Amino acid sequence: MTGYYRDGVCNTGAGDVGAHVVCAQVTQEFLDYTRSQGNDLSTPVPAYNFPGLKPGDRWCLCASRWKEAMDAGVAPPVALSATHASALEYVSMGELQQYALEDVG
Repeated sequence: MTGYYRDGVCNTGAGDVGAHVVCAQVTQEFLDYTRSQGNDLSTPVPAYNFPGLKPGDRWCLCASRWKEAMDAGVAPPVALSATHASALEYVSMGELQQYALEDVG
């Protein structure tokens, strides 16, 4: 289950120092990139009940990592309707819309 609070949505709060607020549909290219940056999201971690991600899974990403991936040309698509408004502190709505899975407005 995704979300910092494992509640299925990209909610955030004072304890979420990583700002896990961008709901992304991960791609293999993104998973390879984030592993190369030191954050392996593909490998299961049973101790944390984390199954590991595969392409097509949706996950609440740290806004700063999504922006890094965007700058590197490997940002995964975004589910705007499930992305927290605080993502706009890191990226613009226009940038998010470029990667949107669904139509907006």
